[in-house]
Amino acid sequence: MVLVAGIDSSTQSCKVVVRDADTGALVRQGRAAHPEGTEVHPDHWWAALQKAVADAGGLDDVGAVSVGGQQHGMVCLDSDGAVVRPALLWNDTRSAGAAAELINSAGGGDPATGAQYWARATGTVPVASLTVTKLRWLADNEPENAASVAAVCLPHDWLTWRLAGFGPGSGREGLEALATDRSDASGTGYYSTAAGRYLADVVSASLGHVPLLPKVLGPLEAAGRTPAGTLLGAGAGDNAAAALGAGAALGDVVMSLGTSGTVFAVSDTPAADASGLVAGFADAAGHYLPLVCTLNATRVFDATAALLDVDLPEFNRLALSAGPGAGGLILVPYFDGERTPNLPDATGSLHGITRSNYTPANLARAAVEGVVCSLADGLAALQDQGVSVRRILLVGGGAQSPAVQEVAAALLGTGIRVPQPGEYVADGAARQAAAALTGHFPEWAADGVDLPQGKDDGGVLARYRRFASLYT
Repeated sequence: MVLVAGIDSSTQSCKVVVRDADTGALVRQGRAAHPEGTEVHPDHWWAALQKAVADAGGLDDVGAVSVGGQQHGMVCLDSDGAVVRPALLWNDTRSAGAAAELINSAGGGDPATGAQYWARATGTVPVASLTVTKLRWLADNEPENAASVAAVCLPHDWLTWRLAGFGPGSGREGLEALATDRSDASGTGYYSTAAGRYLADVVSASLGHVPLLPKVLGPLEAAGRTPAGTLLGAGAGDNAAAALGAGAALGDVVMSLGTSGTVFAVSDTPAADASGLVAGFADAAGHYLPLVCTLNATRVFDATAALLDVDLPEFNRLALSAGPGAGGLILVPYFDGERTPNLPDATGSLHGITRSNYTPANLARAAVEGVVCSLADGLAALQDQGVSVRRILLVGGGAQSPAVQEVAAALLGTGIRVPQPGEYVADGAARQAAAALTGHFPEWAADGVDLPQGKDDGGVLARYRRFASLYT
């Protein structure tokens, strides 16, 4: 039996799965936590990876390994290969002003013209999460650090590089071994998804110079080998890896409820949305991955459950005990600001409160409906870009919530499949590792449950959109 390993280095933790390359059967797994915060030194990821690998029984018997990582995080290296400063993560919003500056500059002071430029050039209009905005922030706020940047990479790139035996002291030769894939490169804001190349002028205008950027590998290419000889797959951004892990094919839309919420489709054409709602990313298998991301998903449930002083099972029971529409309560869940729509300084709001409807059950239901409605808006944005929806794959920790499943079936208006719970990003990375080893993506069986389609009898989505529109 040939084994492959997949790594998911996410915002919150590192997870490792070891699977049979032929069947996909899980052999063993491990995990380790990451520190909290929106600014993290990459050394913490490396330490967590070592712990997770040890927890999974090691990689000595593994033929290939691949890394799926949180997108957009800015990892800056100096000429010796050392980290210049802690990485700014995707959910660090301090570069919101830089994003606005980049848009205005490209449009000669006209944001609409600037947005059209970015949509054409990269497929994505800058928001605070993108790497390019963080480079601009670095140049504006830490010019000495910016000047010392010799290479810029992403979390999955850096971890793959470290697995290959590189690190501080590697020098120029080591930096030239940095590699990424098109799915993660497409989330930087300085890579043209449609043309498949970096935009050096964009990098220069943001950072002040053009550092070394990782080589962009194809879906089946290898990034090298570990010192022990294990093959290293190209790796992928977390959403692209999740698409592989969930078995998404052309026409499928993946809706993921985790720390953030994402809605993305496997498409045969690139997206270029000047409104900024849809990011025109690439996938990890040679297609495209138009994507909508929200900052607020399961943490809204956590916060509401804490407010009600209940655990999550009881939170779900309360939400299911309330009727559709939560008695008229509407929660707009912008607790941590929002990325889609681009409102980094927004806060959440609760509407329609009366003495009779302000109950724990209705509040729990409103939290679930608010999060699903925000994702429904993401689905509508994809459809406005011409994405045809064959089915929705509902994944992530929040997808296992009975309340989420009931509300999604009622509000989303199409067939929904809930794949068997798993570590989709790590599983997708493992599938990519198997492809790098064999030259083709294996067909691994994917069990799941199809939800009975419901109806939005309470007009929940229309009322949600009325209150959400007050922000824009």
